[in-house]
Amino acid sequence: MKRIGIFGGTFNPPHIGHLIMANEVLFSLKLDEIWFMPSHIPPHKNLKQEIDPNHRLNMLKLATNGYSKFRVQSIEFERNDISYTFDTMCILKETYPDNQFYFIIGADMVEYLPKWYNIEELQKLVTFVGVKRPGYEMQSPYSILEVEAPQMDVSSSLIRERLKMHGPIDFYVPLSVKHYIEENQLYESE
Repeated sequence: MKRIGIFGGTFNPPHIGHLIMANEVLFSLKLDEIWFMPSHIPPHKNLKQEIDPNHRLNMLKLATNGYSKFRVQSIEFERNDISYTFDTMCILKETYPDNQFYFIIGADMVEYLPKWYNIEELQKLVTFVGVKRPGYEMQSPYSILEVEAPQMDVSSSLIRERLKMHGPIDFYVPLSVKHYIEENQLYESE
């Protein structure tokens, strides 16, 4: 049985904090792989900076390239609909019945768990893994494995804001992601 971490999110854009968080969960829980799963149409977020969702997918592939235990799972793009974690995990459990799934969330998402679609059934399909983040509590009525990770106050919204002001994003994102953003002129204006 493989132990797979699922790291869902918008990844708008993916940044070094995402990679560090995934790596710490991989190491701490001795998982076999981390599957980054970008949402196509997220139910809980209004993507303030509208870019083609395929740009987010492409950037995530660039960010994880070269890491043998990281892979991008594009299942939510294949459905081309609102991405509910419960629906996606039902499909993954059916497709990979021998895998044990650990769903990774940042502390900022822990407080929203009670609002997730079909959360009671979802918690039967996955083990939630919460990673601490500055300014957020890790309290939830649901069972969550906590993983310590270096706490970096970097976020996709910070990066988008920097780009809008033509500021540097060096070291916030992998170099390949930075080049992709520049080549495609992403996040330059609202």
